[in-house]
Amino acid sequence: MKARNLLAVLLLSSAVSGCHSPYKLVGVERTRLLIDNRYDVSPSSEAATIIAPYKVSVDSIMSPVVGEAARFLYADSPESPLSNLLSDVLMWASKSYGEEPVFSVYNIGGMRAAIAKGKVTVGDVLDVAPFENKICFLTLKGDKVLELFSQIALNGGEGVSRSVQLTITKDGKLLGATIDGNAIDPAREYRVVTLDYVAQGNDGMKAFQSGYDIHSPQDENNNVRFIIMDYFRQQMAQGRAVDADKDGRVVVKE
Repeated sequence: MKARNLLAVLLLSSAVSGCHSPYKLVGVERTRLLIDNRYDVSPSSEAATIIAPYKVSVDSIMSPVVGEAARFLYADSPESPLSNLLSDVLMWASKSYGEEPVFSVYNIGGMRAAIAKGKVTVGDVLDVAPFENKICFLTLKGDKVLELFSQIALNGGEGVSRSVQLTITKDGKLLGATIDGNAIDPAREYRVVTLDYVAQGNDGMKAFQSGYDIHSPQDENNNVRFIIMDYFRQQMAQGRAVDADKDGRVVVKE
């Protein structure tokens, strides 16, 4: 019985291996489909009908106003209004977690849109922070902080809190670094707040992988986008528009 089964398997394998497809790949081509305002000239009524049932629901979620921006807040290297703002927002949020970090880092690559001057909605913040990144606290020894700042210099700058002052070169070398006006002590422990994505050593900031005493709640309400919204709401409740500008946290020298 076993022999007959083995023979059947061998015959089937032979038959399959002897089959040849009549089709042969002779080339691969690609093209880009540009999506611009040409499609607004003749909108598709069929597409509008399909979208309509969902539009009201989406708008009800995305359109509520969370605050106001005093100016155009954009992200850029080595520093920018938005990168400075979001770094300071992480510091602001830290008290709610019983934490007292001495500085923060927010990766500029994680800022996916700018915020226009005027009313700011839930959707606007979602555009800026579309990922599931959570706030993250950790401790680094001073020598690793210096390593981290060297990696930030190599990146051409990242978002850092106002307690940090970095001097870097155009070709990515760290010339100087202070925290609260003081030189970094290689033997001291420094508490840092950042995003869990960054804390994993992503975006070239591998020094974070040496962090310890990590505190990173993973509940949805700890998502950075909700923390940003809470900051805007607090400022709005106090009658203030959110403002930020470049203030020399990361200086590039020849």
